[in-house]
Amino acid sequence: MRLATITNWAYGATVLLTIVSGTTMLLSSSAQEHERVAVERRFALDRATERLAEDVYRLTDRARQYLNTGDATYQVLYTREAADTDKLEERLRRIAEAGATPAELAVLREGLRWADSLRDEQKEALAAQADGNTSRARQILFGAEYERELDRAITMVERFQEQLDQRTEIEIAEATRISRIWRTTSEVMLAITAFLFLCVLYFVFKRRVLRPVVRLSDVVNRLAAQDYGVEPPTYEDVDEIGDMAQAIRVFRENGIERQRLEAVQEAERASRALLARMTQRMQGCDTLDALTDVVQRFVPEIVPGFAGRLYVLDPDSNRLEETGNWLDPQHSGPAFSTLDCWALRRGLPHRPAGETIDVPCAHLDLDGADALPDTLCLPLIAQRQTLGLIYFESRKARGEQRFPENYLQMLSENIGLALSNLRLRERLQAMALTDSLTGLSNRRNFEEELPLTLAKAERDASALSFLMLDIDHFKRINDGFGHEAGDTVLRAVGTALRQSMREDTRIFRYGGEEFLVMLPGADSAQAMERAEDLRARIGSLEILHHGEALGPVTVSVGLASTPDHCPAAKLVRTADAALYRAKDLGRNRVEAAQPRKDERRAG
Repeated sequence: MRLATITNWAYGATVLLTIVSGTTMLLSSSAQEHERVAVERRFALDRATERLAEDVYRLTDRARQYLNTGDATYQVLYTREAADTDKLEERLRRIAEAGATPAELAVLREGLRWADSLRDEQKEALAAQADGNTSRARQILFGAEYERELDRAITMVERFQEQLDQRTEIEIAEATRISRIWRTTSEVMLAITAFLFLCVLYFVFKRRVLRPVVRLSDVVNRLAAQDYGVEPPTYEDVDEIGDMAQAIRVFRENGIERQRLEAVQEAERASRALLARMTQRMQGCDTLDALTDVVQRFVPEIVPGFAGRLYVLDPDSNRLEETGNWLDPQHSGPAFSTLDCWALRRGLPHRPAGETIDVPCAHLDLDGADALPDTLCLPLIAQRQTLGLIYFESRKARGEQRFPENYLQMLSENIGLALSNLRLRERLQAMALTDSLTGLSNRRNFEEELPLTLAKAERDASALSFLMLDIDHFKRINDGFGHEAGDTVLRAVGTALRQSMREDTRIFRYGGEEFLVMLPGADSAQAMERAEDLRARIGSLEILHHGEALGPVTVSVGLASTPDHCPAAKLVRTADAALYRAKDLGRNRVEAAQPRKDERRAG
């Protein structure tokens, strides 16, 4: 057989094998395309359903906040956000268009029905609140049935997402299997071609086929091992080798895109989970230190690589005071005036070194900096009230690291809401424990502190004294000048007592015209000295009511000390008995308690 015939046959066989190899590579690429489409569809469905659980929780929180605070702002927010929430059929239609199956839609429809049922209960609770039936409203929104329906709605959404995950995993596994089959077939074809190149007319195919096949085979093997960093060779010739190289490039690009989508999806899930966990922890904080600790632990994980500080506004000084920081920020100090920050001036995020030129804040320390650092100030605002600031600065050079603005905005909103709730809780607690007329601690506060004070005195074996004060002839003032004059006297006495307070003294309005002074560490002699001082101070008051002098105001004082007069548990009763003795002996005097007879014999 002539060499030309052998060459022609070899060339023909080579062309045929190359076409088959290219076809299988294209089929493999097509299978990878199906895999990528499945991943993108899952991502689209995630995007289409990610608001469902958030809507359920947000509307519940708005309605509950309105009931808890009575602030009409929350009702407005609830009405606006409820109006923005899509109807059941519209949401199902969008999710069906995104690729959900009828079985999955049936699960989601059940969850959305529960969500709509919750909205009906929310509207019923708000209507009950508007009618003044607060107990009924709270029973609806905070009742066990509502919580069960809320759990059912969230469970159905999560079950829908689990079905999506299972279906996506099956589709990806099938696409991967088909891709592996075609890839294996392609590698076999390439191997046969390579064998033919080596065995038949080696000198003809060495430069045209052998070298490209060897290079493409190496690329395919590395791609099969998911090493997408390999660069496929480029061939300008329009032949089978060029088609194979193009198929390999498509295969590699699809693999890179799939890895990127998976990484983005995983990062999104992790960040959302961290943000949700942080929000839950912040809502459970009852002190600013606890809230700061939560922020310092979670923020570096949600936005890694960004140093920052958390500032809280001090309304008395109109200054921002740092409560915590992370990753050692360099360019902002621990305290500054609100006028030093453009974010607080405008009520908007401020980034002076971003994509557009802007003015740097005065609180930034730019000494020694070669260029303007990339920083971001986010005001913490809730209910139109500025509560603080969260400050970030990039740890890398400008342009190397981008601020994740969506997460930072959610962070600032959640932290601002948590600060607002904490302030509201503190105000409510102060109102519950403070007498509104005199500004002193009320009897409820006293009853909470009494067991702790008695336990401490017994544990440390230290002295403890109580002074029980009563305004003399207070009924005569009320009868002669009116109850408004009586309130004026109570305020004046409360102010005098408050001005005489020392660090170790606690003063309470015990009830009516009675006051109680708690003196930890004071024995009977020291307590007598303090009692006489208070009696004299109040006796020297000049109290006017509508320009008319109310006359001298005096107090009677009963004194009891432990262990001098009685056990710690009987201090209040003993001081009260001493007070009655002071009144019986003529008022405007201090009387110390006398030990009971049985206590004297026991001594």
